[in-house]
Amino acid sequence: MSYTALARRYRSRSFDDVVGQEPIARTLRNAIDTGRVAHAYLFSGTRGVGKTSMARIFAAAINTTKEGDMPEEVAAAIRTGRDQDVIEIDAASNRGVDDARDLIANCVYRPMRGPYKVYIIDEVHMLTREASNALLKTMEEPPEHVKFILCTTEPHKVLPTIQSRCQRFDFRDIPTSRIADHLREVCKGESVVCDDELLHAVARLGNGSMRDALSLLDRLLATGEKSLSLALLEELLGLPDRELLGRMIDALATGDSRGALEAGDQLLNKGASPELVLGSLAARLRDLMLLCACGNETDLVDSTGDSRAEDAARAERFDVASLSHMIAVCESVQRGVRQSSLPRALFDAAVVRLALTESLANVTSIVTRLSNPAALAGRGGGGGRGGGGASGSPPKKA
Repeated sequence: MSYTALARRYRSRSFDDVVGQEPIARTLRNAIDTGRVAHAYLFSGTRGVGKTSMARIFAAAINTTKEGDMPEEVAAAIRTGRDQDVIEIDAASNRGVDDARDLIANCVYRPMRGPYKVYIIDEVHMLTREASNALLKTMEEPPEHVKFILCTTEPHKVLPTIQSRCQRFDFRDIPTSRIADHLREVCKGESVVCDDELLHAVARLGNGSMRDALSLLDRLLATGEKSLSLALLEELLGLPDRELLGRMIDALATGDSRGALEAGDQLLNKGASPELVLGSLAARLRDLMLLCACGNETDLVDSTGDSRAEDAARAERFDVASLSHMIAVCESVQRGVRQSSLPRALFDAAVVRLALTESLANVTSIVTRLSNPAALAGRGGGGGRGGGGASGSPPKKA
């Protein structure tokens, strides 16, 4: 028996199931209830945020009878893109003008079951200019039984003339906390025990995409473990060890260049690339910066439990300015490492520079004061007007 991926098995089946796009789901449902369904829609957003799922849900909803009945086999066909009245077209492989003309020719035929024939055109930005122009007239004034739903990850590539004929909905990236909550429900459905730290780590790696997060969870489930942990994720993906990364940050907090370099060397010896270590370090420093600036209870940091408590304690050893500078150093060196023939040298130099952040800041402050005559005069130096003498010594008490 073939295995069905989590992203397909746990795909949203109704407006109530949609995660992270509730305003759009509510608007589309109200449009149906009030009889204001437009003839064409444009769904834009990054991959895996629910555009195609929403298109299928919407297509099924407008084809549901007034009694609210729809045979399960019809609903299943729509959910899987196999229905005869809800036609899904991949514009990446059907992008020519001849494909557009075939679509236009088939529009005249009425749907077999429901009131509407719905065309879902995925990755519509891949259509050639000629194909897009061929669709213009039909999209502006389609037959009364035809609806268009266009989906794209790159709306700026869709012709303005196409966009002007559609109601546009921009799908936002799904918040990490919402992804983690959904992953928790999926793990319950799969009878698998997962650490909260693992779920939040997978959600963060999803980068706002539910599908990417579910695909990553699928990889973890493929290990056959019934209890999933953060250590398993780090081993599977080759991510930097969290404990070693914490030890490295502790060394940076005390200006211990040797300790930071040794921790960095251990991270690299475990298989993590300099680029990956710098990226992970910047992400951890970002959490510390937010905890330092906003307090331990801030919602801007996704970590939970013991990890959050450890990061909160570490944040007290830094200040916001130093952390923001350290993040900028990591990002700058990370870009340089990609193109350098000496990535290890750049990495080690960056680690030393991070460890010396406080010292460099103090030197910069001293140089700034010495180069500012007004500051020196204020301290009584240089024999300036109102000073206490050429030596700059404090005035004697009377």
